[in-house]
Parts: sequence; C-alpha cells; structure tokens
Amino acid sequence: MHVSKIAHDCDVLVVGGGIVGLSTAYAITRAAPGTRVTVLEKEPGAARHQTGRNSGVIHSGIYYRPGTLKARYAVRGAAEMTKFCAEYGIPHAVTGKLIVATERAELPRLHALAQRGRENGIPLRELGAAQIAEYEPEVRGLAALHVRTTGICDYAAVAQQLGAASGAEIRYGAQVVRIDRRPERGVAVLTSRGDVVRGRVLVNCAGLYCDEIARLTGDEPEVRIVPFRGEYYELARPDLVRGLVYPVPDPAFPFLGVHLTRGIDGGVHVGPNAVPALAREGYGWGVVRPGEAMATAAWPGVWRMGRRHWRYGLGELRRSVSKAAFVDAVRRLLPAVEEGDLVRAAAGVRAQAVLRDGGLVDDFLIREGSRAVHVLNAPSPAATASLPIGREVARRALHALTNA
Repeated sequence: MHVSKIAHDCDVLVVGGGIVGLSTAYAITRAAPGTRVTVLEKEPGAARHQTGRNSGVIHSGIYYRPGTLKARYAVRGAAEMTKFCAEYGIPHAVTGKLIVATERAELPRLHALAQRGRENGIPLRELGAAQIAEYEPEVRGLAALHVRTTGICDYAAVAQQLGAASGAEIRYGAQVVRIDRRPERGVAVLTSRGDVVRGRVLVNCAGLYCDEIARLTGDEPEVRIVPFRGEYYELARPDLVRGLVYPVPDPAFPFLGVHLTRGIDGGVHVGPNAVPALAREGYGWGVVRPGEAMATAAWPGVWRMGRRHWRYGLGELRRSVSKAAFVDAVRRLLPAVEEGDLVRAAAGVRAQAVLRDGGLVDDFLIREGSRAVHVLNAPSPAATASLPIGREVARRALHALTNA
C-alpha cells in the first residue's frame, strides 16, 4: 500500500508573538539555519500584551534565588539585551537603580538582598540615608542599594527586531482554535482565519493563554494562569525622579511593589500594584469575561492562594480603588509627590502560574510533551531574560525535532 508523505508547512510552529515566542524563533534559526519556523499570533501585531505593557526595565537579576532560571537568565539576559539593543539601534540606557528601605523592619531584608546580589555576581553599592541624595535628591529612606547594571529599553521594538532577524514566517490575526497532535505525524493547528498549519513540533509561548494551549495540545500543565492586573500612573512632574527607584520587596511574593521608573521616552511610570483581573486580558475593572473568570475560580489553587495571602491582596485592592492610598505608598519613597502629580496610565496584566496547592510558581517553568514544548510561567523578568529563555526553548524544540 502506498503511504503518502505528510507535507508540513514548517518544522517548528510557535504559538505567541510576544518577546519569548519571537526570541525562540530567533534562537532556532540561529542554532539551526534552514529550520522552517512559523509564528502564530492572534493580535494584528507583535508584543501587544505582557511584552508591550510593562515598565521597560532591564532587570539586573538581584531579586532571584541563586541557581534558579530567573537568576541565571536575568543576569545573563541583562547584558545580552543591552548588547542586542546597541547592535540594532534600539533605544536603551543603562541607568542603574535604587532599592530603598523606608522602615527599620526592611533593613534585614535589604541586607539579605545585597547578599543575594553578590551571590548572583551583580555589582552593587550599599548606601546610608545621607548617600541616597547622591542619586535621587527627592527620595527619602533609611538605607538603599544602588544596582549599577539595571537599565531600560523598548521591548516592543526588541520583539519586532527579533521577529525580523529570525526569518520566521509570522502570521498575525491567527488565533489558535484547535490543535491536533499525533506522535507519528506532528501537529496540525486550526486558526481563527480558517487556515490549517502543520508543523513537526509545537512551541507554546502563549503567555496569558499558555495553560489553555497546553491543554488543547493534550498536555495537562498542572498549573493555571491567574491574571493579575498591574495598574500604573504617569508622574506629571518627571523631574522629581532621575532614574529607577524601588521599595524593598516582600520575599513571599513575586511582585516588586509600587516603584518609579524613568522610561526611555523620559516619562516616569509609577506602579504597578497587583490586583486579580476578571479576564486574562482584563486591563481595567470594566473588562469582565465570565467564562474566563469562572474557569480561574474553578482552579482549587486560586482559593488556597486567596486564603494564604488575603491581607496582602486587600492592600493591593485598596490602592486600586483609592488614589489616595496609592499616593501614600508612593510617598514612602518620594515624599514630595502630590495626588495631582499622578495621571492614570495604561495597565498591564501579569500571567502568573498558580499550582493546585495555591503556591505561586516562582521560577520560569518550561515543560515538554510529545512533539511539544510549553513555556508555562514567564512573567517578569522574562523580557530581560528573553534571549537566554529563547535559546533554552529552542534547544528543547530542536531536540524534539531531531527525535520526531
């Protein structure tokens, strides 16, 4: 009997046109020239969600536990991102930043952070209260760390450059509707445009929808994405801040607290706070998708997380509904700020993976299935770390391709 050979449209089919998906496409074609890569992105352009809606910080890697993917990839990625931006003429600057303790209870945490930074190989300077003014005249605190390697850039421009330099075929407006995976054949994906795209291996970099794409593929991710909206303000008096100013983070949470970031455009972003969103792309309280909200609520980990962290969550909600409460949080770092100085800016949504037991997945999470690689947790600092993440995902995809 004659068996017809299957015609594949590509070797690797990447779902998601954010910075991680496009970095993966770039890494695949760099590591294995001639590999045919297709990227499916549901939006009309690249970087429309987490990549294009963050504060544009190139993180140093100081926060992350030594040895974790976040620590290794952020430290390496910060240096590589700066070099990539310089090579392609993408707006960027290495600004450095201050992490400021404003209460005595934060001093041991600040010291521990300095130790962690040194373990991660990050150059830093410990400052007393009087030395803070050398960097930020309007900022007040008891002590601070100055982290030299932190910077800022335009991540949307980086993503677009990665896509262009990859040579991949990028299909916009192509939402994944169905996935048919067969171990002996590969994957066939039906898109919202009615196209069927066939690939030998699928790479899932779908961000806010990565758990759903994993399940459509037939793999149980064992986590669910819980969307947290990060609400920002713009500082009407940007001259109050020279660079980047952060509070001492709470080690129990992956969020960094309300901070001040002078962007590449010269404006100063203030935020974000972190509140549960009622849709995966819930950029405001008015955006509600009942089906998505109910699916999130059906995951047992959400209720366990809520019971564990309700006090922290209440504080975040208070700052969301009360501008005065938000201003109070900012004044801890920047006493001169007035309520009228803060102008509402565009929000972002963080795709946070939550385990069944209610634990927040703290590290990047990449899992594999038959002919598939799934990136299941890649919130901040994923943009900073996108070049090393892309290489790791590419390595796994090319291994799957070799064994297909």
